[in-house]
Amino acid sequence: MSTIDKNAVRHVALLSRLSLDDKELDLYSGQLASILAYISKLNELDTKDVQPTSHAIDSLKNVFRRDIKKASLPVADVLANAPSKESDFFKVPQVIEGK
Repeated sequence: MSTIDKNAVRHVALLSRLSLDDKELDLYSGQLASILAYISKLNELDTKDVQPTSHAIDSLKNVFRRDIKKASLPVADVLANAPSKESDFFKVPQVIEGK
């Protein structure tokens, strides 16, 4: 089982653009380590004769609504509260580093 330490949580927080203090790093690293320990325990179960399921309840059914074509909102209204825009588009910070 791999361990989750403060450095791993700090790295994921950086990738997620989250700012965490030391207290939060301690809290989340402990919580994530507990989750991984539980999953590791589940991996010990023999599931070779268990059929895969998408839901625990067989009678559960997805309810779809009709897809009705409607007019879109005006671009000016959609962009009215945008923190940054360029032409008719939302402008966001670059998150993927180029080569």
